This record gives sequence, C-alpha cells and structure tokens, in this order.
Amino acid sequence: MIRQFQTQKLLQRLSPQQIQFMQLLQAPTMALEERIKEELEINPTLEYASESPGANDAEEDDYEAEDENLESSAEGESIDLDEYLRSENQDDADVWEDEPQYSGSGSGDSPGGRYSVESGFYEQMMEQVSMLGLPAEEDAIARQLVGTLDEDGYLRRDLVSIADDLAFGQNVYTDVEKVESVLKKIQQLDPPGIAARDLQECLLLQLERQPQNIPAVQHSIEILRRYFPEFTSKHYERIQRSLQLSDEELREAINHILKLDPRPGVAFSVLNRAETYVVPDFFVRTENGELHVTLNARNAPELRISESYQEMVQAYERSQSKSAAQKEAISFIRQKLDSAKWFIDAIRQRQQTLLGTMNAIISLQKNFFITGDESAIRPMVLRDVAAITGQDVSTVSRVVNSKYIQTEYGTYRLKYFFSEGHQLESGEEVSTRELRKILQEAVGNEDKSAPLSDEKLTELLAAKGYNLARRTVAKYREQLQIPVARMRKSLG
Repeated sequence: MIRQFQTQKLLQRLSPQQIQFMQLLQAPTMALEERIKEELEINPTLEYASESPGANDAEEDDYEAEDENLESSAEGESIDLDEYLRSENQDDADVWEDEPQYSGSGSGDSPGGRYSVESGFYEQMMEQVSMLGLPAEEDAIARQLVGTLDEDGYLRRDLVSIADDLAFGQNVYTDVEKVESVLKKIQQLDPPGIAARDLQECLLLQLERQPQNIPAVQHSIEILRRYFPEFTSKHYERIQRSLQLSDEELREAINHILKLDPRPGVAFSVLNRAETYVVPDFFVRTENGELHVTLNARNAPELRISESYQEMVQAYERSQSKSAAQKEAISFIRQKLDSAKWFIDAIRQRQQTLLGTMNAIISLQKNFFITGDESAIRPMVLRDVAAITGQDVSTVSRVVNSKYIQTEYGTYRLKYFFSEGHQLESGEEVSTRELRKILQEAVGNEDKSAPLSDEKLTELLAAKGYNLARRTVAKYREQLQIPVARMRKSLG
C-alpha cells in the first residue's frame, strides 16, 4: 500500500556563491586571470580600477582607449537609460556591420588570417597519410587507424574492432588482413615506431629503419624478437648465454636499445603553453632576518564597479516617468551590480585567505625559508596549518592545491612542504621527506652492478640512526618510483 507522509530533515547545502568562492580559492594565478577576464566580459558593471595587470602591449592600447571612453562619460553627462536601451537593441546589427567580411583570401585583414595555428600530432599524421596517395578504401582505413592512435603514438585497439568501426561508422566493409596491410604502411611514416601495438613492436620498428650491417643493431633486433621478456626483466645473463655474446657486445646492444624512443607520439605533441612555465602565486624574501611574504600582483587586481551604471540606477530612481522597458533594464543592471559587488568581495576574501594560509606555512617551515636547507623541512600536515589559521582543513587543501611560491632558493609547490612525520627511538620526529631524500641518495650512490636490496637499504638507514621496518623502506622506495634492486642492475 502506497502512502504519502511528511518528514523534516536538516540538510547542509552550498549556495552558488559558496561554490564559486571555493573555485576562486582553488584557482592558481593563471586560471584566476582567465576567470577575471571572463567576469569582465559577461558583467558590464565590473571594470579594472587601473590598467589590466599582465596585459600585452596590444591589449593595453585597447584598455587605454576603453578607459578614455569611460572617463569621458563619467566626467561628462551620465549615460541616458533610453540611449542605453537603444544601443542594446542595435548590438547585433553593429557587430555584423563593423566586422569585415571574410573573403577567404587568407590575408592578414581577414578573420582567418589573424591567428597562427599550430598543427599537432594527429594533424601531422593526417598530412603524411594524404601524401601516400592511397585508394579511397585504403585512405579511409588509414585515417581511421591514425584517429585511433593514443597520445604516445600506439594503436591500442585491436584490428577486428577497427574493421567493425569502419563498417558501422563509415560504411567501409573490409577484413582484418586489409586493415593490417594498411597498418604496415602507416608504420613506415614518421616518427619511427609510430602505430605500434605494443612496446616490443615499437622498438623493432625503429631498429628496422637503422643500418642492418651494424652488429649492435643486429644483436638488438635478435634480443627484442627472441628474448623480450628477459630483456624487460633484466635477466641479461640468460640473454648473453643464449646468444653467446661477449660482455662488450651485450653492453652495446642493451645501450642501443635504451636509446630508442618508447613513446614516439610525444615528439609530435603540442604542449599547452600555459603548462610550459610556472607562475608563482607567492613571493617570500628575507629582510634583516625576518621573512616577508607577498601575493603575486596578478592575484590582487584592482576591480571596481562602474560609476556610469550606478548613476544610471540613481537617475532612474529620480525619474518621474518609468516605462516597462526601463524597469526591465534597471532590474538587469541591479542584478549585475550585485554580482560585481560579490565578485570584488570574493577576490578580496581570497587574497586574505591565501596570505593567512601562506604565513602559517612559513611560520611552521621558518628554518627552510631562512636557510634553504631541504633537510630543515619539518613534518607538517593540513591540520597543523588549519589549527593556526582557524580555517577548515578542506579550505587549506584548496589554497595549497596547484599553488607555487618563489623563494630565494627556487620555486616550490606548496604541497612540497607537507609531509608526515616518523618518530625515532630517541623521540625525535623527522619528516618522511627527509627519510626519502636519504633513501634516494643511498640508491644514487650504490654500485649499479650490485644494487642494494630493501634489506640492505634498511640496514644502511639504521646505521644512520633511522630505524625503519623493511616494508616502510619499500613503501618509501615505491613512492620515489625507484624499482627493485634487480631492475636497477646495469652492466656498467
């Protein structure tokens, strides 16, 4: 039997403003700049109090021209509401009248000639496919194969599925043998090793393009074809015995293989320019033994509410005659004014939260910021910073995320300063970062012909006063992405 009944629940839900503030708090400097530009575009009542920080020369000229117009309108008569409404109605027509028509000539005056376009991995591969001059069916197969490659340049999808994709997606009915025939042609394109189905095939494709009369190349091909599992497991003695190679021949073959590119597609990939360099969010400097932290100016833009729109609202309130169109326009403007006020307050609150959190981190890691000695970094977790700032742990986490600080000793991610502690027998607490650094140095200085096992590393750390369990050492080794001793062995 179905019944209706009422119940009361106490739920905690975030408002849209709270969600937006958390996004602003988490955003690094570059993302914040884009967010501010986006807000300026959608909210006409919001503007820079001065020139836009970080703008290039062309953008500065545009901003100066806009500022002059704003200043002239602010100093002269206030904007008339009817004139504002008329201009809003003419916006679409003005856009099309002012925009020059694209003739398709590719000249600098046309919209198509204003931007430089970088061709990526797939575009370059498609260009090479076009140059093969394949029949229509093979060309369709080739383009399907190229479109299936991953960013490393590998073909991870099996040929049966690709044949099915061609049949259902492009009405091209073919068999696996035909697809593999076209794949062989794709594998002859650049870069060498492209369109391989696994690492073994990728390396062999590269070796097949090299001079075959060189002994190192011949031995490398034989090792990869017959003893690939032994090669990846570094069972070099077994390979040497089976192929009857001398120590020098084996060393040359192994070194030759290690010089091959296991990810050929990466060479053609276009990097995102925003990820090629780091913009620090904070700067810290030492003056007379005291540490001073400042926020990147890009994180503290001077924004203000447009006086013109405020005057427009005031003029409407003083006016005796108020039409329906004016009422609707003023309602829209008031909404944008409230949004602009909230955004300015959110940016200011973001600045205060960032500086408060950074000052707490500096107070906990003062020795490092003064000396630059990484071993001076003490154990610190998010709770420690939250206890000083009075903020929630989740707030501290958002501040720390994707943020960088520039010091006198280099630029660091804020997450770099967070690590758990390990208590020694003496009662002293050391940072796990310090333990990992010592472990990394021990592995770096080991004899590669006889690398240290986890038990040997445990004994070596114990000799230095760090009594850790072997499983703890193994955990730190894995965190450093250091392979086991057998995989670190080399032929010298």
